Amino acid sequence: MSGAPFEGPEKLLEIWFAPSPDAVPDASNPVDGRTGLRKIPSSVWDEMLNIVRCQVLSTITGDEIDAYLLSESSLFVSPHRLILKTCGTTLNLLGLPRILEIAATQANMPSVYRCFYSRKSFMFPERQLGPHRDWAQEVEFLDRIFKNGSAYTIGKVNGDHWLLYITGIFDEPSYSAPSIPPSPNTGDFPDFTIEILMSDISPRIREPFSSYTSPSSETPSAHAAALSTTLGIADIFPSHLTTLDAYSFTPCGYSSNALIKWGDDPSFRLTSSTSEPNGTRHVGEGYYTIHVTPEAGWSYASFECNVPLPTSYTPSSSDSKTMPDLKALVQRVVSIFRPSRLSVTLFISSEDNEVDKDGDDAIEVAQKVFKSALGVPFDEEGEGGVVRKSYRRTDKINYEFEGYDLAFASFEMYNTP
Repeated sequence: MSGAPFEGPEKLLEIWFAPSPDAVPDASNPVDGRTGLRKIPSSVWDEMLNIVRCQVLSTITGDEIDAYLLSESSLFVSPHRLILKTCGTTLNLLGLPRILEIAATQANMPSVYRCFYSRKSFMFPERQLGPHRDWAQEVEFLDRIFKNGSAYTIGKVNGDHWLLYITGIFDEPSYSAPSIPPSPNTGDFPDFTIEILMSDISPRIREPFSSYTSPSSETPSAHAAALSTTLGIADIFPSHLTTLDAYSFTPCGYSSNALIKWGDDPSFRLTSSTSEPNGTRHVGEGYYTIHVTPEAGWSYASFECNVPLPTSYTPSSSDSKTMPDLKALVQRVVSIFRPSRLSVTLFISSEDNEVDKDGDDAIEVAQKVFKSALGVPFDEEGEGGVVRKSYRRTDKINYEFEGYDLAFASFEMYNTP
């Protein structure tokens, strides 16, 4: 085990250079199926990541997304959008000026359409470097680059909370004009991101993430792949739709990226039949990413996913061969790690969202889904034997932003009667 504490909670930077893949300047001129940011050589991203102080371990490539597994979390590159998620003491925001320069000079996208930066409250803020020493410094750094940003603290300031910086919509770039008519197999889908941030992981779950030693007959990737299967990570989404890339660290730790071809699943249903102006038109490929810091005292696991699952009360099968709805996804993820505390955030484009039969919009329905999913009792093995437990909600906050809605909820485990 490592002696010094490791900061598991990640810094998450998401930059949009156009409202959709079809709106990048070279959308009608792909090279080997690639347009926009995906045309940029990986060596250029390597150089940017040197500034951030992390490196690429492996890469998987889909039809619409390139997923880079990093020494400290993940990088996802789409034609119109880049997502950089880094943990530890990485200098995430210091990579932003270089990202903007790369997009302008190598992808002909000098304008930012929208930018988001978020993170959970740090466990060890005194160990952070650069602008990440303090939220106010991070906001000041971003304000020097963007003139229409807003910063928010969501949740209890004296407890687990979530920090968000979001820009308004900049004037749509002049190059942002769709030049490819949508094919019959595409449609407009809401921009959707769920994060499940879990602290104080069950001891029985922490141990497997500390089981890889080097040198070993297994590679870090092979060990992580086997671990993903054993713990059920590989079954969060149907395996025939999933390309999983995982890595086990020494002396402990785990990271994985997955690309999900949800558009190939015939049972997939959207929450709304209405096209979303902020949506991303595509054939249906998304990602999820998981990162685990298993050390006792600061154990942490995160799950992030952008597959636009329905926020409805449709019955959920426990069969891993079926595409989950939102409730099933939350249950599948949390049952793997059984944290003592967790927070859930759902960020979804909001314009023209439909309401359910009770008059609730998608975000309020999501809050009900979170509570329903996590309120189911379960048995947990403890020192004194099996104990019946469940989760109770400790915080619930909804926000409305320009073009987006946010649901935030925190939960804690307790012993049921």
